[in-house]
Amino acid sequence: MALKPLTEPVFFVLLALHDAPRHGYGIKQEAAELSDGRVDLRVGTLYGVLDRLTADGLVEHDHDEVHRGRLRRYYRLTSDGRRALEAENARMAANVRAAERRLTGSPPIEAPTAPTTSTSSTSRGRTRPAGAGGTA
Repeated sequence: MALKPLTEPVFFVLLALHDAPRHGYGIKQEAAELSDGRVDLRVGTLYGVLDRLTADGLVEHDHDEVHRGRLRRYYRLTSDGRRALEAENARMAANVRAAERRLTGSPPIEAPTAPTTSTSSTSRGRTRPAGAGGTA
């Protein structure tokens, strides 16, 4: 089963958790840094994404910590989350390769095809090699 492509915020949340568990604000900061500021997660968006990723089994609660009287909940990537992140990275890399070929004018990479040896019938009952012109 192919995984559904990840949205940019989801991709960067998973990427932020790749190397270490983080709390919400830490995820927000890491996602912004990793995306060169393109992903600026609002609190509601961030926790909505984390709730969905938790429900989907891609992230899980790691631990809680009290910091300056406030509770920080830390999240970590699961093995399914790591696989989803790797699959999305491969999908995006393939897209980049296709775009680079197109933008640089390089010929597309074609899949090998099997030689055609079948025959097709004509309306008069004769056979002709496939692709030999005429109508069938």
